[in-house]
Amino acid sequence: MSKIDPIKLGIIWKRLNGMIDEVAESFIRSSFSAVVRENYDMAFSLLDTRGRQFIQTKKSIPSFIGTLPHTLQEILKIIPAEQFNEGDVVISNDSWLGTGHLNDITMIYPIFKKNKLIAFAGSTAHTVDIGGAPSPNAQDSYEEGLCIPICKIVEKGIENKTIISFLEQNLREPEETLGDIRAQFSAYKVATTKLLNLLDEENLNNLDQIIHDILMRSEVSMRKKIADIPDGKYEDEMLVDGFDHPLKIKCSILINKDQITVDFTGTSNQINRPINSVFNYTYAYACYALKCAIDPTAPNNDGSFRPVKIIAPEGTIVNPKRPAPVWGRHLTGHYIPPSIYGALSKVIPNNIIAESGSPLWNIYFKGRKEIDDSPFVKMFFMNGGHGARSKSDGPGCLSFPSNVSNQSIEQFENQAPLIIHEKSFVKDTQGIGKYVGGPAQKITFESTSKKPIMMTIRHERVVYPPRGILGGGNGSKGIDLVNNKKIPAKTTYSLKFGDIATFQTPGGGGVFSPSQRDKDKVLEDILTGLLSLKKAQLIYKNKVSRKSNVKST
Repeated sequence: MSKIDPIKLGIIWKRLNGMIDEVAESFIRSSFSAVVRENYDMAFSLLDTRGRQFIQTKKSIPSFIGTLPHTLQEILKIIPAEQFNEGDVVISNDSWLGTGHLNDITMIYPIFKKNKLIAFAGSTAHTVDIGGAPSPNAQDSYEEGLCIPICKIVEKGIENKTIISFLEQNLREPEETLGDIRAQFSAYKVATTKLLNLLDEENLNNLDQIIHDILMRSEVSMRKKIADIPDGKYEDEMLVDGFDHPLKIKCSILINKDQITVDFTGTSNQINRPINSVFNYTYAYACYALKCAIDPTAPNNDGSFRPVKIIAPEGTIVNPKRPAPVWGRHLTGHYIPPSIYGALSKVIPNNIIAESGSPLWNIYFKGRKEIDDSPFVKMFFMNGGHGARSKSDGPGCLSFPSNVSNQSIEQFENQAPLIIHEKSFVKDTQGIGKYVGGPAQKITFESTSKKPIMMTIRHERVVYPPRGILGGGNGSKGIDLVNNKKIPAKTTYSLKFGDIATFQTPGGGGVFSPSQRDKDKVLEDILTGLLSLKKAQLIYKNKVSRKSNVKST
């Protein structure tokens, strides 16, 4: 391989970034589902012929870009690279080979130049329904829907009618899922055209040297950043709500020169409820957390994680054995970053954040349309408060580590027989500190259907709130209500006409002692209605006098 001038490499890198974002946008705009079009619950990336990811769209879900390389490497074990033809598309949603649950469908498309395989386009997209009867009470993964084994859904440009039929016969809204799948088919063609044009314009026959240099530079950058952290062992242990009883996540981080090992030994064993996080998902969020804290500005790719080792004992909630139920794997997986930051707070406190109001909250609504009695399944995402940062407050409705977007209220009401009466910030829910966590939000739904709507929720942080760090206070706990009465946080509930479901997401944790908070910030919180005068006088005693004429809204 001949060397590439650094300036030319930089230009090509910028072009690749623009290209992959444009390709992903073509998928998003032609998708059928709101979960892709509005929430961006998807990922699109390019990988080399060995399954190493070298670039991805900025709108990608962190877990998806972390699992895509593993999925492709598993695919190559079943279908070697030499068995790919132009126009093939390979599909799978196997939880243990992909993102951790069946609702995420991953597909791989080969890109050829002059009859030679030069790269793969890979994408993952969430589908709200994958058949079956997924439930918070599922005892194994067989209950959770249709598992698509590794296979070619398109071969030499022709769709496999058998696989399409399986999807049509097993899904409640197949036109939506197949619409998203075919939107990705189109995006692959756009990716191929643009990538080949780029290579021709840069007078390159392949991407080998480009990929080598990009991965090497990311690896060097990550190793330098790790080497700046003092060698040692740093630990954290946290309790999470679990199901019938609390569960434990234990994290030990070992820094040894320019390498880092994250070990989850001591974490609770897997349970027969769908909150187990498969290793791929655990690995993805562990790597994401480390990248954000240690080397956030360098390109994110395979090279970044060569100095990283993740240990998750098999048979635990962070690496369950088949056929454990895994539908709600984020209920464990989203705790991976805060457990890592709890350990790293002891050595790089300025690089991490307090705990956010996650795992991500969402609701599934399932029923039948009154107009034609056809089935519908819709999902609504709700973000809690973001954890405070070391230099600023945490924003509201922007949770971490997932980065799904909020959905338009009007768009949602147009899809399901529900009205949203309220979507607002909640006073006194921020974790206190020099920098406060993001506030909780309150959302209220009313059923307008004369037919029952089955509402399924899988929520955490109703027992153990998001933790503050380094002297900051905890955020608020979450609350689930139907007609103003508490319901379990993990349940399926039948909504009748006129029933009102109310959800209050958790608030984010704070950072540093509240005694250090700027007086003007305290007054601003009171004036904007995020902080009551009573709590301000109790917590920030010398910042707000009891004779203060500031009135809480």
